[in-house]
Amino acid sequence: MLEKEFQYYLDHQAELSKKYNGRFIVIVGDEVVGDYETRDEALEESLVDYDIGTFLIQFCSPGKQAYSQKYHSRAIF
Repeated sequence: MLEKEFQYYLDHQAELSKKYNGRFIVIVGDEVVGDYETRDEALEESLVDYDIGTFLIQFCSPGKQAYSQKYHSRAIF
């Protein structure tokens, strides 16, 4: 579901991070339609014009840390 938007981010991450570093960007299709200081602001503003599930909110910064997270657990499998 938003694979196109995420792929657009990955393909253009270097140029986007120069322009929007440290901001939350909203991507629809292959276009950045907004940039915001917080994720909540990005969501609130985007819901005015777009239906939920039709846009991607992505924190913009260089490197994999912008789209990767590690979770640590004490569980043993």
